[in-house]
Amino acid sequence: MVAGARLLGAADDSVTVWAADDDLAAGAAVSADDLEPRQVRFVDPSDLDRYYRADQPLPADARLVRGVGDGELVPRAAVGTSDAAGVLQLPIAVDLVPDSVDAGSVVTVYVRDTTRCTDCAGAALESVTVVDAPAADELTGVRQLVLAVEQDDADGWFELLATLEAPVVTVVGS
Repeated sequence: MVAGARLLGAADDSVTVWAADDDLAAGAAVSADDLEPRQVRFVDPSDLDRYYRADQPLPADARLVRGVGDGELVPRAAVGTSDAAGVLQLPIAVDLVPDSVDAGSVVTVYVRDTTRCTDCAGAALESVTVVDAPAADELTGVRQLVLAVEQDDADGWFELLATLEAPVVTVVGS
């Protein structure tokens, strides 16, 4: 019996699948560089079909159709192509942004026109995910953020900017 228990205990039916190495935003390109292998054991072996094995290549032009959190196993349902992702990557120059805002953050973008109304601001983009957040420009202090937005939101953003003379963009993280 002891030998049988040891034999059964030594059997390892775990598999290696991809997990996010950090928070990854919807619309972000995803490659093996953004992921880490994780050993898992599925109770039902057919559940493996829902995930990407780490020993197999990811699809070419893979982009996330929804965000994936740090350490989360990457489901096939969260990965598509640029067309399937359904979001655009919108770069914006931001005057005021918290230091804590980084890739994967969900933010609201406010815009005000300093020449027309110095004390009013309206939310231009609400609950959007940051795809990339490089450091602020050392000379100007302006920081660029790349946001994952729907086509209609991008169109609305550019329409709004066209109506403003001196916009000030502020980002609030959540």
